[in-house]
Amino acid sequence: MVLIFVGGRIASTIMLAVLANNQAENSWTGAQPSLLDFSSMWDGRWYNIIAVSGYPTELPITADGHVGESAWAFLPAYPAIVRALMAVTALPWNAAAVGVSLFFALAATLVFYKLLTRVVPAQQALFAVVLFSVAPVSPLYQLAYAESMQLFLIALALYLLMRRMYGWIIPVVLVLSVTRPGALALALVLGLHWMYRFAHRSRGRFPPRERVLVAVVALVAAVGGLLWLAVAGAVTGVPDAYLSTELAWRSAYIGYQELLPFMPWVLSSQWWLPGLWGYVALAGIVLVFIIFLLTPAVKKLGVDIRLWLVSYGLYLVAVFFPQSSTFRLLAPLFPALGALAAPQSRIYRAVLVIVSLALQWGWLLICWRVDGYDWTPP
Repeated sequence: MVLIFVGGRIASTIMLAVLANNQAENSWTGAQPSLLDFSSMWDGRWYNIIAVSGYPTELPITADGHVGESAWAFLPAYPAIVRALMAVTALPWNAAAVGVSLFFALAATLVFYKLLTRVVPAQQALFAVVLFSVAPVSPLYQLAYAESMQLFLIALALYLLMRRMYGWIIPVVLVLSVTRPGALALALVLGLHWMYRFAHRSRGRFPPRERVLVAVVALVAAVGGLLWLAVAGAVTGVPDAYLSTELAWRSAYIGYQELLPFMPWVLSSQWWLPGLWGYVALAGIVLVFIIFLLTPAVKKLGVDIRLWLVSYGLYLVAVFFPQSSTFRLLAPLFPALGALAAPQSRIYRAVLVIVSLALQWGWLLICWRVDGYDWTPP
């Protein structure tokens, strides 16, 4: 498994090195930056600012009176760990950040395999790890982003849930709540898990103690999902500081608007494809996802993984505005790779790996490389 992970990272490193060698001067680096500098651009600079300077006590205000972009849109766990590594080892930011990302990516890979082997054959789980290692957005595992840490925590939480080690989920979800958004989706998973076990209690015991414990963990996850909103509000004195900061990023597409649950995808459909066809495309995406969830291969992944796919899908549709970063935001749906790994045909598997590597190159070209006129952030 480690060799599979290393092989995936070698492939990504080659792609990143080629692009870095051809990168022109940009807002983050000079021309032909080093691989480490190239790997810590974009949001990596925000994490760098947080690690070095922390968060501002006053929100930046634009010329037209709106809250602007700031570090408050990025959660503190990942930059805090990188900062600690820098202090212990004297490594520069870019090396420490990439090292932390790689560590958590490897940990996520190992836990993902353990998770899948509880519900599918080992060879299927192993190929799912291959797909995880060469996924279109897998370069994130070695960039200065918090995603690999997030994926590790999600995989660990789901593993503990499947083992019914509910109490251990509490520290995991609390760390997740200050790493990347998603704790609310996990709270929904826990609530649905409680209802499923209660509805099927005649076939499997669901003692009162476990009922209370799952409910408590779900409540902790829900509170954790709102924790950073409260922290940002308390420090800045602006109750909606976090939400306003997040909304500043989508203002380049649709201007400044209030967050209405489930409306961002509707607005995005009209931004990308105005008129009837935008709504048709949106309905088609939702329908394809629902059909995928009902396939036999997904059903074999077990109840808890399916609950996660449903919950995170709903969370994504409820709060995120689809644009180029959506590819990255889909990464937490990685347990679905277990279903894609089900067919045993060597031709199918070879084609899937080749397609994944091609899409990885495409993602780097479109979203990571800076081409001067760039409105496709990763």
